[in-house]
Amino acid sequence: MSNNYFQFKQFLIHHDRCAMKVGTDGVLLGAWAPLMQPRHILDIGTGSGLIALMLAQRYPQAQVLGIDIDADSVLQARENAAASPFTKQVGIEHCALQELAAAPATFDAIVCNPPFFEETLLPPDASRAAARHTTSLPFDELITASAQLLCDGGRFCVVLPTTAFDAFRLIAFRERLLLDARCDVQTSTRKASKRTLACFVKGEDAVASSTPQTEHLVLTENGCRSVEYTTLTRDFYLD
Repeated sequence: MSNNYFQFKQFLIHHDRCAMKVGTDGVLLGAWAPLMQPRHILDIGTGSGLIALMLAQRYPQAQVLGIDIDADSVLQARENAAASPFTKQVGIEHCALQELAAAPATFDAIVCNPPFFEETLLPPDASRAAARHTTSLPFDELITASAQLLCDGGRFCVVLPTTAFDAFRLIAFRERLLLDARCDVQTSTRKASKRTLACFVKGEDAVASSTPQTEHLVLTENGCRSVEYTTLTRDFYLD
């Protein structure tokens, strides 16, 4: 994924001006997120617009809003959306999540591939640092703002380091976001899970009496994409 663009089956993503490039985390979240036929989707930290376009493809009835604090990423995401078959579904805005937090709860689905690196030494590139580090969007601010923007019964889906999942789930619970589904991702069967895909539902009545669904996904088998990973992403990756 070192090229300046990445070709998917139905759209092309240019990412040379984006703080974060197309990566496996974003593809996984866009392909996995179980959003239950939403009408209004918010993609927080949209970057190149990858996840926004994936969700527009999966949910043709939905309007998708992608937001980002990086001006160059916003411009490129707009170009990617405009060149795609989903230009009427996808809007891209240059703003921070905190700026939307006072708005009415109008979204029935929110997705985010959040910044999660917390090292003391930040990368020298300011935009890449903001995209990769929780200094720009701490988990508690992400969860609180998302809960405010989400309708009751709405879904909030994220991809996280597995080591951060328990802390993230605890904060989400305080905001009435209850875990509905979880998928732990391993690069191979010999390695422990490094990423967790999680879906939360807003409201005590939504999933309080149910047991969260837990899945496991192995990405590679014998150096190739696993059957499960291939199945998950078959509508997006070129053969």
